[in-house]
Order: sequence, then structure tokens, then C-alpha cells
Amino acid sequence: MKIKIAKSEIVHFVGIGGIGMSGLAIIMSQLGFKIQGSDQSYNKNFERLRKEKIKLYVGHYRKNISNATILIISSAIKNNNVEYQEAKKKKIPIYKRGEALANIVSLMKNIVVAGSHGKTTTTSLISSIFSAANLDPTVINGGIINSLKSSAKLGRSGWSIVESDESDGSFVKVPATYSIITNIDREHMDFYKNMKNLINEFKTFIEKTPSFGRSFICLDDLNNKKIIKKIKVRNFLTYGENNKSNYRIRNIIQNHKHSFFDLLINVPGKSKEIVKKIKIPLIGKHNIRNATAAFAVSSSIGLSKNIIKKGLVNFTGVQRRFNKLFVKRQVLFFDDYAHHPTEITEVLNSVKNVYKKKEIIVIFQPHRMSRVNDLRKKFTSSFKNCDTVVLCPIYAAGEKINLRFNYKKFAREIIKNSRVKLFMIKGEKELYKFVNQTIYGNKVVIGMGAGSISSWMHNLKDKIY
Repeated sequence: MKIKIAKSEIVHFVGIGGIGMSGLAIIMSQLGFKIQGSDQSYNKNFERLRKEKIKLYVGHYRKNISNATILIISSAIKNNNVEYQEAKKKKIPIYKRGEALANIVSLMKNIVVAGSHGKTTTTSLISSIFSAANLDPTVINGGIINSLKSSAKLGRSGWSIVESDESDGSFVKVPATYSIITNIDREHMDFYKNMKNLINEFKTFIEKTPSFGRSFICLDDLNNKKIIKKIKVRNFLTYGENNKSNYRIRNIIQNHKHSFFDLLINVPGKSKEIVKKIKIPLIGKHNIRNATAAFAVSSSIGLSKNIIKKGLVNFTGVQRRFNKLFVKRQVLFFDDYAHHPTEITEVLNSVKNVYKKKEIIVIFQPHRMSRVNDLRKKFTSSFKNCDTVVLCPIYAAGEKINLRFNYKKFAREIIKNSRVKLFMIKGEKELYKFVNQTIYGNKVVIGMGAGSISSWMHNLKDKIY
């Protein structure tokens, strides 16, 4: 007799269209929960959810939760949301995504990837290594892993590989057997208010790693260095180019398609060793660091160096992480999720390094007025390694705030601080017109942002004549 988990429960996801929410919904559905959910508008994640026969609502209405017994809310959901308010009125249990995730993986051995940038790629690289080792982990990621064609899968082993979400602080509740901290950057200040609070939350996360597990912290990041000085119990190892790293990156070589590097491993209690010619189908030092984190944690749990190298070289990528879309009129077109100054800078550093003789054009769609306002100076200086910026209107992402933001002044500051040519466009149709009239020849074009820019870039292929 097959016993279904929580057979009498109906779990409603508010904001189910988000990549993290949809992934958790799929896992819980596969575990036997009755799942349904709502979001403001239809998106591609709905298609994956429908394959799981999950009931979906477009729009948030009180009637959507008439039969729900549990509510799970996205970090993007505000307190005035009608479904949230109705659940409170009906005294339905309400959980943040991070809290629900913590409960789901509580009985597994978990590798939890945390940090401001690089989480999705690092989680995906570990998943690829586990696949090469013929392990079958549960994976809950913040992006679509190409090999899975999904952001999540339920595995049959006792392992889970989880990308955490620090946006609302609930990530500290996810139990980590092993954890990775890629970096800590100024982000989600609407929740944390200041960097001190954010750093303290990561300190709490690291210190919760059990004695039989381990944290892996990137020593190239300044905020990570600050945390390390505060941690009382040294239950962690470090990685990066820094000379003091336990997993030290050396001898980097990059071309258009691959990066190669060596690792000098110096772990307490073991002899020093060098692993040579690690190859990954990714460019950029940030991705070499991500691969090193994946290598370090996989090695620590006992996987062989050859298996790890096989998993890394066979990595098939993640959607929206510098994905090549098409070539038209000798121009290479790419799609990337970069929507924070640090991410933009890292991607452009990488592209400049391997496409030395090409003109680099960025089609940038800012994401959230609050983020642009908070990081304005950094944004305006983050395009130094490109030649031209095509500036799109801000993607609001549900924000309804007026910060008296002067968009033309923002554009002038980008020109001044990044020393680039800049063109402002009003929308998707104007983008098509601009590209057709001006972009041809020896160029690289990268669409950047976390909003609708990805679909604009995909649609370009059929719009260029």
C-alpha cells in the first residue's frame, strides 16, 4: 500500500510563477502533496507546473484559497496581498518559501548554496558532478538546469542540493550538512536595512553548519573575509585565488568556450596536492570560483577527482547565464540574468577577456526601482568593459514606488562613469528597430536583466532582417 504524504492538505503557493517557488512546488507535488498556486501573470514556469498537473490561477483573489489548508508565500509577496490577508483571517498556517523548503529537506543530507551571486550556477555544477557519480540527488535551484529542463527534481538518494534565497532571511532555517558561501554583496536592503544585518545573518547561517559537516567560503570576497574573522569555531574551508585559500585557483586559461585552471589543495590533516587542467564549459573568473566551490564540496564528501572533473567538463549550463542565442549579420547575441552591478561587471570582464577584438554592446533592462536607486553609483560605473549601452525602461517587478528618479540623468551618469556610448529606447518594438538599423559586423550583443529582456532577446532572432 502506497501512503501519500499529507493526503488531506491542499498547499497554495502565492507567487508560484517565481523560479524558486515553482521548483519547490514541483518537488512537493512529486512528494504527494496537493499543490495549487497563483501569480500575477502567466509565464514559462506555468508550463512546467502544468506538466505536474498543478492547478494554477492567474491573478490573486480570495476565492483562490477557498479550499487551501496551508499557504506558502514568495518573498516578493507584500502584506497587503488579498490571498495572504484572507489566509490570516481564516487562520491558515502561512510559511515563507525558505521555511517550507527547510521542512521538506530536513531529513536529507543537504548541500546548501548561499551568497549574493553565483548560487544558481554553483548549485547546477554540483548537480552535474553528482550525475557523473551516478548519485540521484533532489535538486532545488534558482534557474533552469539545461540537463534537467527544470529548476527542480526529486531524487531517490538521501542527498539534496539546494540554492538558498537570502532575500527575506529565511535561508538560515534551511538545515545545511554542507554549505557554500559564494560572496556577500549589498542586496535586499528593503529587508536587511543595512550591510551589518546582512553580514550577521550569513554569520548565523555558517555557524549553524553541524560538526559533521563543513562550510566552504570564498576567500576572494571582502565581506566573506570579515565574517571569517568573527566565526568562533573553524568548521570551514576556503577557496579562491587568494594565496591563503585551502582550494587555491592557479594557472587560469580561457577561450571563447572553455576555462582551464589548476587547484592547489591544502586541507588541514592531509598532504598538499595539485589537481591540474580542470576544464569547464564556462568563461569568467566568477565561474571558475563557482566550479572550485563545487569541486571542494564534492571532494569533501568523498567523490573522486576524476568523477568531479568529468561532471564539470560535461556541464550543460543554466538558462540565462551568458547563453548564446543566435548569430545574425556576423553578430553574436547572448542572454544573461545580470541585474546587479557586481554581476554586470563580472560578465563584462569575462567577455572583454575572451572577445578582445569585438565591439561589445549591452542591452540593459534595470530591475526594480529600489535596487537601481540604492546602487545607483555602482550601476553607472559597471559598464566600463563594453562599448555601447542600450538602456531600456526599468522593469518594475511589481514595485509601486515613486523615488522621483530621473532616468535621463541616470543615463548621463552611465555615459560619464563608464565612458560608453548610450542609446535610450522606450520598449521592445523600438529595440527591434534600433538593432536592425545599427547592429551588424564584428560585435557581441548581450541582453542583461531579470525582467522581460530575456524574451525580447529571444524574439530578436525573427525580427532581424
